[in-house]
Amino acid sequence: MSAFRAAVAQYPVGQPASWAEVEATLTRWVGEAVAEGARLLVFPEYASMVLPALFAPAMQSNLGAQLPALQELRDDYLDLHRHLARRHGVYLLAGSFPWQVDDRHFHNRAWLCAPSGDAGFQDKRVMTRFEREQWGISAAEELKVFDTALGRIGVQICYDAEFPLPARAQAEAGAELLLVPSCTDTAAGYHRVRVAAQARALENQCHVLLSPLVGEAAWSPAVDVNVGAAGVYGPPDRGFPDDGVLVQGQLNQPGWIYAEIDPARVEQVRQQGQVFNFRHWPEQGYTSALTVSVEKL
Repeated sequence: MSAFRAAVAQYPVGQPASWAEVEATLTRWVGEAVAEGARLLVFPEYASMVLPALFAPAMQSNLGAQLPALQELRDDYLDLHRHLARRHGVYLLAGSFPWQVDDRHFHNRAWLCAPSGDAGFQDKRVMTRFEREQWGISAAEELKVFDTALGRIGVQICYDAEFPLPARAQAEAGAELLLVPSCTDTAAGYHRVRVAAQARALENQCHVLLSPLVGEAAWSPAVDVNVGAAGVYGPPDRGFPDDGVLVQGQLNQPGWIYAEIDPARVEQVRQQGQVFNFRHWPEQGYTSALTVSVEKL
């Protein structure tokens, strides 16, 4: 695989007045990244939660009622991202969406859209206390990697990235790049996810891209406060920066950060690194019990 440029969003939570404004905002953001040469664009967890701003005020403040109401917008939301990916010939991870999967359950779903217009999803597997105790978002089980023209990609949604075994299973299934869309409401939460992202890059000797939601939305009980900075990380080893940080955004400032992603560097460090974290993992006595499906995009 050849090197390519990735764009990672520090995406601001907003209060759009219409669907046309939602469409225009995303179109502008994608256009800016494409103009900078990006072939992979990453948006954060729950970027879709600007959509309840389109509802009546009573619905905007009703956390539970928003979930079924949002389903009327989900196809348009996904179609917009698929259209933008196809129009610009890029891979695009859409901001995750609380997706209804049956009469009682909603999953936190992130769609990876391909230049063909096809899309595949990864659902969040471990719920935060807020999701499980207050919001009613349910955990999913399926774990995937996406086989793309840019290499094999895994998605670890926010809290999922704080647990090493699923990311390891994705790496064993060929993932050289992990995408971590996040939404955290405290500095401590942001640092937990950032430290986890760097740990996953170290132990799997791969690239990890972290995209946070940023800003405040007092009108929203779901995403009222959002703290974070985008980052692109690798293992602190040969071919990578000494601290493993390829690029780091400025805390809470909306915008894109960019990084050159070279899959050859992952292969090189796994074969010629100062240490062999990826190769030596089984020496812990660990054998993966997780099944990972491979989806072509």
